[in-house]
Amino acid sequence: MFSIVGGVFLGWSLGANDASNVIGPAVSSRMLRFSTAASMASLFVLMGALLQGRSGIHTLSSLTEMTLHQAVLVSISAGITVTLMTIVSLPVSTSQAVVGAILGVGFVNRYVDLTGLGKVVTSWVGTPVGGAIMSIVIYRTLATVNNRLRLNFLERDVLLRIGLVAAGSYGAFALGANNVANVTAVFVGAGHLSITTATLVGGLSIGLGILTFSKRVMETVGSRLVRLDPFSALVVLLAEAVTVHFYTFVGVPVSTSQAVIGAIIGIGLLKGIQTVSARTLLSILSGWILTPLIAAALVVAMQKI
Repeated sequence: MFSIVGGVFLGWSLGANDASNVIGPAVSSRMLRFSTAASMASLFVLMGALLQGRSGIHTLSSLTEMTLHQAVLVSISAGITVTLMTIVSLPVSTSQAVVGAILGVGFVNRYVDLTGLGKVVTSWVGTPVGGAIMSIVIYRTLATVNNRLRLNFLERDVLLRIGLVAAGSYGAFALGANNVANVTAVFVGAGHLSITTATLVGGLSIGLGILTFSKRVMETVGSRLVRLDPFSALVVLLAEAVTVHFYTFVGVPVSTSQAVIGAIIGIGLLKGIQTVSARTLLSILSGWILTPLIAAALVVAMQKI
C-alpha cells in the first residue's frame, strides 16, 4: 500500500486547495468559523466520495493505459503542481493537474482515449460558464424570495447562517463525489485498488487536506476577486455545488475552482463589471493554463529519470 502515498499526497493537496471553494465564501464573510466549516466539509467530502464517486473514476481510469509506477508518478506530479499553486494562493484545477499528468503518461505511451479526453476538456470550458449562469439565476431567485419574506435583521442573519451551513455541506458532498476520481482513479486504472477502496482512501485524504492546510487560498477566493457579502457567499456556494454535482452525474471530474470562480464572476457581473478585480482574474486564469502543462512536464521528466 506504500505505492498509494502519492495518491494520498494528491488528495491532501486537493483538499488544501479546493476547500476554499466550498467553505471559503462562508468563512471569509465571517458567517462561519474556519474550524467548524472545515470539520463539516471533511465529513461531507467523505460521504460524497463513498456514495457517488464511482462514475468519475471510470472516466479518468480509461483515458490511457498505465503501470502502477506511472500511476504513482501521475499522482505525485499532480500533487506537486497543486501544492505549488496553493503556496502562491491561487485556486487551481486539480482535475486539470491530474488530466495533464495522465496526458503526459499517454504521450510517453503513445495512447490517449480521445473520446474521454474530449469530454473532459469540454467540461473545462463549461464549468466556469455554468457556474456564472447558475449564480445569476440563483441570486435573482433568492433575492426575490428574500424581498417577499420581509425578514428583520436577526431573522435574516439566522437564515443566512443556516443556508451557508447547508450550502457548504452540499458543496463538500459534491466535491467528494466529483473529485475523488482525481485522487485515486489512476490506481484503479493500474489495477492496484478496487473502486470502493479508492473512494475511501481518496475521501479521507481530501478531508485531511481541508483540516490541515486549506486557509491560505480562502482569501483569494473570498475577498480579492470580488468582495462577498453573506448573501452573495450563499449564492456562490449553491451555484458551485449545483454545477459540480451536475458533472458528477455526467461522469466527468471537474474543477470546483473553476465553478466557484465562474460563480463569483457571475455575482460581479450582476453588481457591475468594475467590481471584478481584473488583475486577480488574470492571475487565476494563468494558473488554470499553466496547471496541466506543469503537471504533464513533471510526469514526463520523472519517467525519463
